[in-house]
Amino acid sequence: MSQNDILLEVEDLRTVFDTSEGAVRAVDGVDVTVRRGECLGVVGESGSGKSVTFSSVMGLVRAPGRIAGGRIRFDGRDLIGLGPRDMRAIRGRDISMTMQDALTALNPALTVGEQLAEMLNAHDEDLPARGGARRRAIREKSVEMLRLVGIPSPDSRLGQYPHEFSGGMRQRIMIAIALAPGPKLLIADEPTTALDVTIQAQVLELISDIRARLGMSVVLITHDLGVVAEHCDRVMVMYAGQVVEEGATVDVIANPRHPYTRGLLASIPRLSMRGQPIRPIEGQVPNLVGLPPQCRFYSRCPERMDSCLQTVAMRPAGPGRRARCIAIAEEAVA
Repeated sequence: MSQNDILLEVEDLRTVFDTSEGAVRAVDGVDVTVRRGECLGVVGESGSGKSVTFSSVMGLVRAPGRIAGGRIRFDGRDLIGLGPRDMRAIRGRDISMTMQDALTALNPALTVGEQLAEMLNAHDEDLPARGGARRRAIREKSVEMLRLVGIPSPDSRLGQYPHEFSGGMRQRIMIAIALAPGPKLLIADEPTTALDVTIQAQVLELISDIRARLGMSVVLITHDLGVVAEHCDRVMVMYAGQVVEEGATVDVIANPRHPYTRGLLASIPRLSMRGQPIRPIEGQVPNLVGLPPQCRFYSRCPERMDSCLQTVAMRPAGPGRRARCIAIAEEAVA
């Protein structure tokens, strides 16, 4: 993979939240690579650091949170250290993000058309400079975006408010707003939250279809490995603020190398398991304040050994794969 193939490159990212109990290391030494045109799935339990990682990329972390270290490069440009004005020019235009809950993310006091117009006014450089021509161009582009995401009668629905749409349609509208400026990277943070199974499938198919048509990259943040298996080229598994496994989706699903990934897969209900109890991962996610320098999954791991009570780094786990597990090193020695 050449450097020109890489759209987003994150190295040793550390994001902390200062609290009265100490610094919460929500993201602790995370490396991420997103290639041009690919879909990367990011998986993990709530609190694993998925959303905070990409909020950091977007420059959306605010006090008491802060980026304590690391490097973020997007399309060859360093993002850490950019001023608010420069970051605003990239956020929305080149990198867009859809939030988990469309109803609370959309402004209830503005119509859908006004919210699309706001994004286009801020970032679409191809619009006429001013006046009636600009307003007509914004309306035409807004109708085009609603049609793209499958909203019926888009021209008449621009004047409606978010509460007048169903949950699935609100999610589509959020995607339309995110895609309006033609971003190079779409970060979809739990885009199927609170949707029924049929609508979930429609939203995910929509993202995959638009990605193929526009040639953009997608980061799909989810807790569902089943979604990743169907829609993502590569997968990155996170636990307690760290990446614990990454690789091609087909390889990770077929042969997971980290016990946490195996636990996630074992907890997925299957028709073949009818009548059998689901096997959850025992225990709780550790407190992210003052963590000891051992494997963070140690207390919950059914395969733990004494050698796990040391700092565990990511290590090669096969072609194009890495995992944060001491057992891989011991297998190599054996």
